[in-house]
Amino acid sequence: MKRMVFAAAAAIVLGGGVPLWAADYQDADNTGRNVRDRDTSGTKTPMDQANDSADVKLTQQIRRAITEDDSLSTNAHNVKIITADGIVTLRGPVDSAEERDKVASVAKKIAGVKRVENQLEINQE
Repeated sequence: MKRMVFAAAAAIVLGGGVPLWAADYQDADNTGRNVRDRDTSGTKTPMDQANDSADVKLTQQIRRAITEDDSLSTNAHNVKIITADGIVTLRGPVDSAEERDKVASVAKKIAGVKRVENQLEINQE
């Protein structure tokens, strides 16, 4: 570990400020999504999650069912699940249309879910 830190420090000092391993690094640009999510008029965010015990339990059950499905990608395992009054909103990127439908289907199968609002986006990378 000490060698790695020393090598990185030496690369910065001797190499002009940026170590070679960091030269290709580029910050993610989520500006468009961040602006969209600031508009609270209709878009649900995790802050809209109800604290009602039934809604919290539904969110937990959905999260567990999604993460236990090994056929789903890491993106799908990390979608936002927002539950309020039994209505579930799903947001975030998934890898395909099939995956988008499967995540929504998993959420719909949980007892107590009144409706699922599928706002999942297909990852364009």
